[in-house]
Amino acid sequence: MRKSWLLCVLLGTLAWAQAAPPNTALPQSPAPAANQMNEQPPTAEKDSAASVPATAAVLTIDGVCEPQAKAPAATKATSAPKAATNCKTVITKAQFEQLANNLAPNITPQMKKQLASVLPRLMAMSNQAKKEGLENTPQYKERVKFNRMQILAQQLQQKLQDQAADVPQAEIEKYYQDHPENFEQYSLDRLFVPRTKQVEAEAKEEGDRQRKPSEQEQKDKEAAEKTKQEQGEQAMTKMAEDLRARAAAGEDFLKLQKEAFEAAGMKIESPTVTLPSIRRSGLPPAHTAVFALKPGDVSQVISDNGGHYIYKMNNKSEITLDQAKTEIHGKLQNDRMHEEMDKLNNSFKVETNEAYFGPGGANGMPPRPTRPRPGMPPAGASGMPQTPPPAPGANPQ
Repeated sequence: MRKSWLLCVLLGTLAWAQAAPPNTALPQSPAPAANQMNEQPPTAEKDSAASVPATAAVLTIDGVCEPQAKAPAATKATSAPKAATNCKTVITKAQFEQLANNLAPNITPQMKKQLASVLPRLMAMSNQAKKEGLENTPQYKERVKFNRMQILAQQLQQKLQDQAADVPQAEIEKYYQDHPENFEQYSLDRLFVPRTKQVEAEAKEEGDRQRKPSEQEQKDKEAAEKTKQEQGEQAMTKMAEDLRARAAAGEDFLKLQKEAFEAAGMKIESPTVTLPSIRRSGLPPAHTAVFALKPGDVSQVISDNGGHYIYKMNNKSEITLDQAKTEIHGKLQNDRMHEEMDKLNNSFKVETNEAYFGPGGANGMPPRPTRPRPGMPPAGASGMPQTPPPAPGANPQ
């Protein structure tokens, strides 16, 4: 559910008011009762609310006669409306739900309780503020102006989101037909061979205990370490080729993986070699050649900064249109929303006074998130680290 920012402001006001001194005239927070209500099954709450007539009173506020301009209309059951101590405001179910649904569409029963607890306090405080003339101050008028812009912007964004969500079935089917490779699913075995051997802890500790070497000794040490590292990389590269040949001959990938980690000085008891359901977007671009393999085939060694990789194709399947429909709908909805927002953002230009705002002016905007393709891995996945690669999780549907 998408919460309205205005409701968040209301609930934030509730939290602020609860921190007021104990001698305040404001009513105590009904939080304990709300917690008890939370323990009841949600279905019981919904059934109880549904049984209340629309004209029935759901909030009766003694001592408040004048509702806010944006609050629900109120009936005043009193013969002396000007005497605040002898009046009350009655809000019906229909009036309360009109306010609640406008603040947050699809509002939950728990949020309605929170709204009911904060609304009387806001009405009482705002009425008092009016009596003190605060609605005529410049601060009030500027804040109203700014809040009005925020509300309108939020409503526009919600409207665009709703329009973007209305994706015709024909567009979903067309995307599925035009991008069949996006919905192929593979079962692979993957063997990972680290690029170099890890430094043994004991040797490192012994080096730390030595006296500080001279400049020449330090250069000799660095040269020796570089040579050792290069030799280790060459050994692991040769091992990757040997393991690839053994894998192609039918040896078990799990057994070979344990050998690779042991040779690299990595202690991993139960390495993962099986990738049961992976999509093309689930591997780095340099690895996607493995998807051309036939079942039973073993790839050549694929090397990058992270290490060496060997894949075996087990089988290939296809995700049906019915299975992919939700994923495609979300992708097209995001594309449509971004397109509309791009049009809006490109419809204006801004010039700022750097002498006032400083270098860069006020144009510094946070980078926009990249729009992923269906099943696309996070950015930066192409560079595998010098650690065993994790098994990818299930692709989002």
